Amino acid sequence: MNLQDILNGGRKWLSATPERALDAAYRAAIKIKAIEDDHFDGQKVSRINTDYSDSVVKVFRSDVNNYLKTIKVRLTEFNSSRTLLIFSDDKPSRSSEIVKYSEELATDREEISIVEKLNFIDYVIEKYQDNSLEATLTTAELESEPQTFTEATANNLLPKKNQAQSLGDRSSTRDLAVDASRSPNENKSLDPTIETISDKTGVLPRSILRTLTRIRKEIDPQADNTEEEVLKKFRRSRNKTSISIRFLLILIIVPLFTHQFSKTFVIRPIVERYFVDHEAIVFINEDFQEEAFVELRHYEQDLHFQNLIGITPLISDQEIEDRVQVRAGELAEEYRDRGINAIGNIFADICSLIAFTAIIFFCKREILIIKSFLDEIVYGLSDSAKAFLIILLTDMFVGYHSPHGWEVILKAIANHFGLAENRDFDFLFIATFPVILDTVLKYWIFRYLNRISPSSVATYKNMNE
Repeated sequence: MNLQDILNGGRKWLSATPERALDAAYRAAIKIKAIEDDHFDGQKVSRINTDYSDSVVKVFRSDVNNYLKTIKVRLTEFNSSRTLLIFSDDKPSRSSEIVKYSEELATDREEISIVEKLNFIDYVIEKYQDNSLEATLTTAELESEPQTFTEATANNLLPKKNQAQSLGDRSSTRDLAVDASRSPNENKSLDPTIETISDKTGVLPRSILRTLTRIRKEIDPQADNTEEEVLKKFRRSRNKTSISIRFLLILIIVPLFTHQFSKTFVIRPIVERYFVDHEAIVFINEDFQEEAFVELRHYEQDLHFQNLIGITPLISDQEIEDRVQVRAGELAEEYRDRGINAIGNIFADICSLIAFTAIIFFCKREILIIKSFLDEIVYGLSDSAKAFLIILLTDMFVGYHSPHGWEVILKAIANHFGLAENRDFDFLFIATFPVILDTVLKYWIFRYLNRISPSSVATYKNMNE
């Protein structure tokens, strides 16, 4: 391939850039319109226009934000490339390439003019406009007179059902998550649909307004799709439950399998080889050594006691010493194996943590689904059930008898990693960590639960008294 072919290819690609960029922005606008029609009755994506929970609406908002960003970037690309082509001398070649690219994009759908696409895009993003999103196209750039654009015109410009599916119609899982694989940091970006305090408050509570809206839909004689909406919500709830349960099992099984596999086939053989090369290493900490001494002393005293009371035939002191020596070798092997197992646990737990982190990182969509699922379960409980669970957890982890439980937990963790138990650290941990947990729990009750379910807080206070 010579230089001339490369230049010709570059010119062809640049010639098709305006149409390609505009089509990408048009596709993003179609997806925003599909979200509005499917989940918000054609209205702006907002909490006041739907019965979805706040977490689900936030996911829809994040999705719309990303589509708006795509539209803004693509329209900027459209304007820039179109401006560059104005100064191009290869007008016939550029026109032929644009026509060729337009024919490829128009497969299985009707041809839509540039002006109609731009008008449709403006119509979709108009309700999400704010000071940070300005109009991107002017009348001079369109080289035509502005047209009156109504909702009926927008609906006419939408592709047919099978064509919309080819543009990226979401499956049942994507309906639940709404491209939830977006980074949480993107969710924190500026959202033009975020409700203000005045949107969240009104003369009447929102629950009453939602109830009135539901009644109006049920008695509306023109609402023929009520049964279809109920089935759609049921399928969505069923898919959400199955995905959440599957993902919970994955979060449990995969780290455990990674732990056992890495420990058995990778880490333990390496650690055993190290202990074989260093036979002098028997105890990895002083606690293991002290436990072995106590057990060996108890075994020797038990032999003398049985010899004195005649439970066993009389044995000489030399035979007792021989038995004690054999028992000492068994204890050495036992505690060496415990040391190997403890060191293997450290590296195997690191592998399990890496596997767990990888699942969380690559399954952000499922994380949002399971978060919504758990929110529905927790906040769907009755007031007495919520109060019962709060009292149970607080008494178990931060209550009067909780220090004994924390001592058992800390001792088990020390044995798991082969660490010597430090009583000073245990007392310091028990004196601080439950207090921090108690403070966080009280803040959650005051900050969130008191706002979401005041009756649960009142029930909790009455039961706690």
